Amino acid sequence: MSLGQRVSSDHQLTRLLQIGVVLEEVVESRAAHHLESLPAAEREAIDEEVRELLAEAADESADHRERLEALIDELDAETVSYEDINELVDARYGAPEDTDGVLYDQLCNEETAYKFYDDLIEAIEASDGKFAVDRDRVLETLRAIREEEKEGVEDVTEIMERRA
Repeated sequence: MSLGQRVSSDHQLTRLLQIGVVLEEVVESRAAHHLESLPAAEREAIDEEVRELLAEAADESADHRERLEALIDELDAETVSYEDINELVDARYGAPEDTDGVLYDQLCNEETAYKFYDDLIEAIEASDGKFAVDRDRVLETLRAIREEEKEGVEDVTEIMERRA
């Protein structure tokens, strides 16, 4: 996803942060549902390493969502509730067929989030607009989240490479 422009207003910043919240809600929901959605035989075959990866991904996404929501609150806007997104995820996405599908899906989620935050940071840095929230704090928050997403990509990749 390329933002392709500068972020120059509170309205733009709010909308982009809200997209980040929705992205995190989708990632959180999908990670939480992967194990539940697998056929029983596949679910039993998943080892503790993958279970921990999915649990950590769900927890991390919830933390990211809360940090983004705190910034959005300062901009005096609202976000879509996790419950609403969770229902959409349940209705929209099919379950992976096996452990490899779970890992591949998680890798795609982590990479998408990393790229989104990377692009958002670049767009804010390219802008000279003033925001109702402290610009440095926004960038610091986004950089920290981006770094955690990068680590998530590396963790999933490492597991996939060991299994190859």
